[in-house]
Amino acid sequence: MEGRAFVVLLVIASLIVLAENTDHKNAIEIYSLHVDSTVTSRFAHTVITSRLVNKVNESREAIFEVELPKTAFITNFSMSIDGETYPGTIKEKASAQEQYDIAVSHGQSAGLVKTTGRKLEQFHVSVNVASDSKVTFELIYEELLKRQLGKYELLFKVRPKQLVKHFQIDVHIFEPQGINFLETDSTFMTNELTEALTKVQNETKAHILFKPTIGQQKKSPELEETLLDGDFIIRYDVKRSVSAGDIQIVNGYFVHYFAPSEMPTFPKNVIFVVDQSGSMSGRKIEQTRDALLKILEDLRPEDHFSLITFNSLVTEWKNTLLQATGQNVESAKRYVKTVMARGGTDINNALLTAANTLDKASYAEILQAHSISMIILLTDGQPTVGVQDVEIIQQNIQKAIKGKYVLYCLGFGFDVSYKFLEKMALDNGGIARRIYEDSDSDLQLQGFYQEVATPILKDIEIQYPENSILELTQNSFKLFFDGSEIVVAGRIDNELDVLPVEIQAQSHTSNLIFKEEANVREKEKVFQHQKYIFGNFIERLWAYLTIQQLLEKSISAQEEQQKNLQVARALELSIKYSFVTPLTSMVVTKPDDQQKLHLANKPTESDNEKSRVTGFSVRSDGYFDVSLARDYVHRAPKTGQRAILFDTPEHSPDIFRTVQTTAQLLTNEYPHFLFQLPRQNDVICLNIDGQPQAYINLISDPDKGVSVTGKLGRNRNHFVLFEITNLDPHVQLRVSKEGTVLSYGGHTTKLPWTKSASSTVQGLKIAVEKERSLTMSASANITIKITFIKSPNRFLGLYFMDTDHFSDKASGLLGQFYFDTHLESNPGASQGEDERVLSVHGQKHRVTRKNKKDYRQESATGIISCWSLHITP
Repeated sequence: MEGRAFVVLLVIASLIVLAENTDHKNAIEIYSLHVDSTVTSRFAHTVITSRLVNKVNESREAIFEVELPKTAFITNFSMSIDGETYPGTIKEKASAQEQYDIAVSHGQSAGLVKTTGRKLEQFHVSVNVASDSKVTFELIYEELLKRQLGKYELLFKVRPKQLVKHFQIDVHIFEPQGINFLETDSTFMTNELTEALTKVQNETKAHILFKPTIGQQKKSPELEETLLDGDFIIRYDVKRSVSAGDIQIVNGYFVHYFAPSEMPTFPKNVIFVVDQSGSMSGRKIEQTRDALLKILEDLRPEDHFSLITFNSLVTEWKNTLLQATGQNVESAKRYVKTVMARGGTDINNALLTAANTLDKASYAEILQAHSISMIILLTDGQPTVGVQDVEIIQQNIQKAIKGKYVLYCLGFGFDVSYKFLEKMALDNGGIARRIYEDSDSDLQLQGFYQEVATPILKDIEIQYPENSILELTQNSFKLFFDGSEIVVAGRIDNELDVLPVEIQAQSHTSNLIFKEEANVREKEKVFQHQKYIFGNFIERLWAYLTIQQLLEKSISAQEEQQKNLQVARALELSIKYSFVTPLTSMVVTKPDDQQKLHLANKPTESDNEKSRVTGFSVRSDGYFDVSLARDYVHRAPKTGQRAILFDTPEHSPDIFRTVQTTAQLLTNEYPHFLFQLPRQNDVICLNIDGQPQAYINLISDPDKGVSVTGKLGRNRNHFVLFEITNLDPHVQLRVSKEGTVLSYGGHTTKLPWTKSASSTVQGLKIAVEKERSLTMSASANITIKITFIKSPNRFLGLYFMDTDHFSDKASGLLGQFYFDTHLESNPGASQGEDERVLSVHGQKHRVTRKNKKDYRQESATGIISCWSLHITP
């Protein structure tokens, strides 16, 4: 999917009636809608122009929405009303945001861009149109098409929602290497619409025009409904030879494309590391099993492979890699069919096990000398067991892999931290990809594997004259996969007449050297007389590629200074070339109100994950739900926090602004308890309204022979004492802020927090980590951990590991949650809130997604997204 170039169109004439009147169908008429896309040497420049008219005798609101590829950069937008144009301006994101925030505080703002799908971002703007007035919207964006599985693809999602008098999609393609094949496809095409499609192609050029008349657009002669609702797709590839690739030059900038083919494939050593925690239950684990069964069948006989599944524990199919013989593949498929989802998520241990397995296979000389080793991780959640600090996990994995293997990280759904996976993958030579929860999730998994299934080159170094090429993009690559393409760009010194290139790489059978020379003047002549070449397109291609690579490098930068330099350079280029990137924003002034600002930001993949706010929800425009916030402000002093609420008098009473104070309104409190629901990945943050200095029965499980009571501190903020009783052997632990007292057989042992210590009593293990935590591991597979928090106030945090090991006889404040408990959807959820219903033995509790401080993590700034619940014992 990453290789597709999506050019996606959705223009809606949305009739928002501003005065009481009867409905007028298509009061805002789209009388012209043009999509003009020029693809020159893989670089696509797309202009979408929509012209509308208000046909009724009153003002109406016209809405312009376009869905564009996530990989594209918006370069320009403008609105023209009655001959006057209102352009957008691109600014540094920080200054644009400051201007926008001021406007937000006065209600004079609206966000323009948001993520709407796997590969799409939605650009949205609206404008008030007077009676009989016309408005023209124009949006321009650019992107470099990425070759995937041997082709480039443009996809136009067409949905104008009404018949359009002048509708056309006009695409010009110019590829100096020559066009190898070209095809079009559509999900809405009929015989009549086929007549509106023309396609002209010669050696290097192609012209595709789709221009249906009103009659051809109609579903039937009697209905004023459009057939144009679906995908219009163009696919193509270029001609290639086994050489050093193709170099193209315009106005002192060059681009070099390298995509060899018909080479032997490296044998692979691949370990699939698959999350089987409770949150993977149901459809996700079924689709994962289906995908793995198909992927195993696609392994080549010379490949070696293994499977690791993990939840709270790490399970290896085999303790080494095996050759992908028919017998071994069938054995692995039988294992995959038995994989069930339950327990927590120990990502750290699972990946360390995979790296160690590859190390052992390498030392034992099981693997072929010239082979490629990779780890493919699939997970749908945050680490909840073992090491949970994501920075420590990233460091651990990088140390274990040591650059020897490639790590690919696949995040299933939106409960994962994409930033965590992306950095870990980039640190280890791979990439991250989100797998969307949908009916084709298994196909997404298979599709990703196909992209990395055929490595044909490794250690590729592309060399140019050192003193004659300036500002070169990335020119060394770890792996090259069949069907993809390497792209390098740079600036040529004015004195250079001939551009030599040398490529060194290693194939499965030999070391390769490719050489080529490009005559600068001859190459520049290729583009001199092409009428559809847009400006200095290779220079813009170079800037586009440089910005993307700088942003990617900044993610995995080891030094803060290095990261700052990369970001600063990317920002400088974004502003110079007018690209809306994650570092810049486009500010649009609305024509019907010169104080009304719109802001177009470039969302990142991490922005797709839902942001959470403690106590209440944040809306995308910066406002909060007033009733929840007033309640939050009312409760804040009781929990040692301070919050200030500012009402905005210009607005209705259900809208207000808040200001973050010294208590850090966002994510500012530890819950009393954090616990994971059994056989699920959902975490509950529980606060109780109990009496200070009173003992509370937290859990009692007669089958497991364990019970825990706790005591709240004087101000009821947190727990200050826990007493744990284990029946076999009969051991009691009294854990306080001063330390632990262990009682067994009439003897007592003190274990202070000031030093690490451990003790074992008939298989019962007790370990104290200095000034951090106490862990008790019982023979009944019950592990209890108590964290000692010293700041801002000293208190104790309790949590259980492997919660699915408790029996159905467990009782107590926490024990009640460990069986017959599940989350349900909440149809009556408040607008803007992420709410569920927690069913506990049939009793319903309303829970809301919040961010809380995580006392389980070593870092004092650790944050957990959880379902928040308040109860009274």
